[in-house]
Amino acid sequence: MPRTKLLAGNWKMNKTPQEALALVQGLLEALPETRHTVAVFPPYLALERVVDAVGDRLLVGAQNCHFEAQGAFTGEVSLPMLSEVGARAVLVGHSERRQFFGETDESVNKKTKAALAAGLIPFVCIGETLPERRQGGYLALLERQLRAALDGLPAAAAGGIVVAYEPVWAIGTGVTATDGEAEEVCALLRALLGRLYGEAAAGIRILYGGSMNAQNAAGLLASPSIDGGLIGGASLKPQAFAAIVAAANEVAAD
Repeated sequence: MPRTKLLAGNWKMNKTPQEALALVQGLLEALPETRHTVAVFPPYLALERVVDAVGDRLLVGAQNCHFEAQGAFTGEVSLPMLSEVGARAVLVGHSERRQFFGETDESVNKKTKAALAAGLIPFVCIGETLPERRQGGYLALLERQLRAALDGLPAAAAGGIVVAYEPVWAIGTGVTATDGEAEEVCALLRALLGRLYGEAAAGIRILYGGSMNAQNAAGLLASPSIDGGLIGGASLKPQAFAAIVAAANEVAAD
């Protein structure tokens, strides 16, 4: 059975709780009918309001978590806390967490396993910087990142993850990987997941994240190894995000 698309909006550090509520209400009004999954990742303080507003129409997730359930970790948020306010997914290893807050492959691995154990869907993020791409060997680097993130994860649990490829050089820059560049990486990741997990890998969705917008979404989403998008700036504009969902509908209809 073909995988349905997954369009996920990462709001990053934008929107107060009241502004987030207005944004998601605008999104609900703008979204076309779709059989695809639509997700939003608001800031922590807006999670409960957004969850209450969307019901079961959207998947709501958090932008980060700690891998411990509780403890002396000032400023951190645990998975049980997220579950209690209704979050059903969590981003782990986003490039901004790696770049600015010391996220490592080891912590991504711990968070991935902890999220699954807590019943949340981990969106496992990997990607290369512009210098890493220019130096060559970026495919081997991405394979190492994904292997490290999933180290020790059994096939029985693997179907519960989402993988997001986000070339760091394309995040928030307005520069997007070409359809061919994105497909090259996502096909590599699909093959690696198949080697790691066999048939269980068939249900794992792979997203592209890096300046996806209404203009380039159709080409990217038509690529055979790309199952959706992790969308930043465009997800803060209801009409722009709705247009990406509409593009996914059109691709599925072709």
